[in-house]
Amino acid sequence: MPSMTTSKVRRWDQHGREHVVHVRKSGMQRQLTCDTCGWRKGAQFLPWLKAEEHLAESHQATVDPSA
Repeated sequence: MPSMTTSKVRRWDQHGREHVVHVRKSGMQRQLTCDTCGWRKGAQFLPWLKAEEHLAESHQATVDPSA
């Protein structure tokens, strides 16, 4: 069984609320899970970009804390 690793994409909306999408990696496949709404999606390519798109489109969360 491949080892599981986890990272996350964090963004804030215009009201200062934090939204997080966890990216779990197992082998070549990655599973995206949103803490705010429970959205889930499998992604093999560009999972962090898909997480950012979900946060922007579904939660209007576009403020990057690392910028």
